[in-house]
Amino acid sequence: MKPRMTYLSLEVAEQFSDFIISKDEQILDYVKARTRDFSTISLLKLLYQLKYNPMTFSDLYTKSNIRMKKSFLNYLHLCVKYNFVTKMAVRSNMMYSITDKGKTMLDLFVQQNN
Repeated sequence: MKPRMTYLSLEVAEQFSDFIISKDEQILDYVKARTRDFSTISLLKLLYQLKYNPMTFSDLYTKSNIRMKKSFLNYLHLCVKYNFVTKMAVRSNMMYSITDKGKTMLDLFVQQNN
């Protein structure tokens, strides 16, 4: 699998350091990094943002830092299809929240500092 460049928040980069081959420039709270298994890290970036609070579509798109909207939509659709994320209409917004299955998926990859 070919390594690819992506932007990760510093917190995500710390939690999923096994996926990082090398780090490039740091911009504010994000680091540009060459990663392995790009699809998995993109899925984890999305789930990680929902770990603590439900989010609207716009907030999730912005904070997940998946730059291509089509890619973001594909990962979000995958998460909903496999019941990692649920969506619920709240007034004029769509709210997304992580399910127990999504938390289990995320916990499989989170680095434990032991």
